[in-house]
Amino acid sequence: MTEVKTAPYGSWKSPITSDLIVSETVGLSQPRIDGDDIYWIEMRPSEKGRQVIVRQTPDGKRTDINPPEFNARTRVHEYGGGDYVVHNGVVYFSNFTDQQIYRRAGDAPPELITRETSDDRVRYADAIVDAARDRLIVIREDHRHSDQQAENSLVAVSIKDGATQVLSSGNDFYSSPRLSPDGSRLAWLTWNHPNMPWDGCELWCAQIHSDGSVVEPKLIAGRLRESIFQPEWSPDGQVYFVSDRTGWWNLYRANEDSVEPLHEIEAEFGAPQWGFGMSTYAFETADEIVCAFVEKGLWSLATIDTQTKTFQRIDTRFTEISYVRANKDRVVFRAGSPRESLASVQMNLATGETTKLQRASKVEIDPGYISEPTPIEFPTESGLTAHGFYYAPKNRDFTGPGDERPLLLVKSHGGPTSATIAVLMLSIQYWTSRGIAVLDVNYGGSTGYGRAYRERLNGNWGIVDVDDCINGAKFLAERGDVDPNRSMIDGGSAGGYTTLCALTFRDYFKAGASYYGVSDLEALELDTHKFESKYSDGMVGPYPERRDLYVERSPIHFTEKLSCPVIFFQGLEDKVVPPNQAEMMVDALRQKGLPVAYVPFEGEQHGFRRAENIKRALDGEMYFYSRVFGFDLADQVDPVEIQNLK
Repeated sequence: MTEVKTAPYGSWKSPITSDLIVSETVGLSQPRIDGDDIYWIEMRPSEKGRQVIVRQTPDGKRTDINPPEFNARTRVHEYGGGDYVVHNGVVYFSNFTDQQIYRRAGDAPPELITRETSDDRVRYADAIVDAARDRLIVIREDHRHSDQQAENSLVAVSIKDGATQVLSSGNDFYSSPRLSPDGSRLAWLTWNHPNMPWDGCELWCAQIHSDGSVVEPKLIAGRLRESIFQPEWSPDGQVYFVSDRTGWWNLYRANEDSVEPLHEIEAEFGAPQWGFGMSTYAFETADEIVCAFVEKGLWSLATIDTQTKTFQRIDTRFTEISYVRANKDRVVFRAGSPRESLASVQMNLATGETTKLQRASKVEIDPGYISEPTPIEFPTESGLTAHGFYYAPKNRDFTGPGDERPLLLVKSHGGPTSATIAVLMLSIQYWTSRGIAVLDVNYGGSTGYGRAYRERLNGNWGIVDVDDCINGAKFLAERGDVDPNRSMIDGGSAGGYTTLCALTFRDYFKAGASYYGVSDLEALELDTHKFESKYSDGMVGPYPERRDLYVERSPIHFTEKLSCPVIFFQGLEDKVVPPNQAEMMVDALRQKGLPVAYVPFEGEQHGFRRAENIKRALDGEMYFYSRVFGFDLADQVDPVEIQNLK
């Protein structure tokens, strides 16, 4: 039996290294079923973040569909998703470099389909195949008019010659085109500024005319304050969708002149539509739906009988389930659990047996080094309750000194309309296995807890999220789990903004790390992409009418209030939060004499995809805290330059 050593928290030696994390990890998304074959996308950090469509045949053989010079990734809405579609063995995908759609059949080289432009000014996402008319129906984002915002529309693209036909336009955004089984009708979602799709959007349905156009469009569901998610046609030709009209994203069916719920429950069958191609339910048959839903941050699987509306939970070990696809007797999805990293999973619905098709991480970790998340609820402002997942330090080889409590790293997720998940994430185990506790906060504004919880952030961005992160840290400190004098906070994008607000406007955390975080709300408002260009209207206030709030809640204007060290990580090609956001903040801290570090990455956009940069950021943040709090690291890591550190 290995002797357990006593060492300061943060100084424990761990087998979960940054090299291990990036060398054996891929991102997984968008599984699809085509006949007997299963497809999915792998984002490979080892290939500079290239997205590869993988096909697996029933005999287990795998094939990369797009060759090395192709990256299957669209930039519509900048966040992408809906990067490919497959029909009868033929794959259609958006290529990242030129944003055009390519077709690949068999072993033939990819063939260019779209011909509207030779560069990336016209982008496509969320394609479906209209086989009867030999065309794709797809979302188009047109950037050719440089003097105005991009134009979004629903278009048809001829597979034969690339000719386009506009099916619906005039609104700010479109998504989720869905063709009825007989090909006679088309459903889609649409919404307008200042709404985001989770604020409110509309589900429309129309007949398809003999010339391919859509006629007699009819509003099925949705309004300014009703969010619709994932419309689908059942095999027998009825429209289904998810709506939050009761305050919870539940499943509904559209009849001739009415809408009926399938199963009303205080749980969420939907998710914020940050990307295309999302799916939380699918039809095994016309009579049975397989669906994923979330209760208090934990996802589960169930079936619903479409005739009797019988709701039957399926017992699984998974706590995160997404991208649900199904056909007769089987369902494919992405899933993970507190002891398992995300994986593409196939389940036999008759037996309940699950098979992992591909794992996000090939790393096998001894359970003695794994800290499992504990869901916690804690009191926050106005007598309300907030949520999070707590990870205690854990390493089978080490324990902390009896007179010392662990450091705490609070994590603030991005979005901010998003949520963290309770699965094995090596990027969290990296910290806990070294003796640092982690609190992953689902602050007010997060999804998975109903619309009222999501709307807590309306008008209160930079306030409610900060309150909840601080109150979560205080809750753990008062419980005796962590050291209140050695608490840090980090976050990316909107989570970076929460981090900077917490460090600037409050005096609780002693250090922090901002990953491509917002420091100037006004600059963000004036220099961001179309999808989010009015997002802050709901979370802060209309601009420029309430410019005072944008200034008042921007850390860049109040650096005199900041009195603790901060490290910044930034992609230099970020179009969502441009680099000048971080650079202005770094300059201000440098001039003030506060310890500050800045780590920019060439070639990275909003979120880091390259293995070497993911490694550099993880090790760099750990190194930064070790210098700030004065603990030794068990392993040597590449240092980062810290200015003004005495």
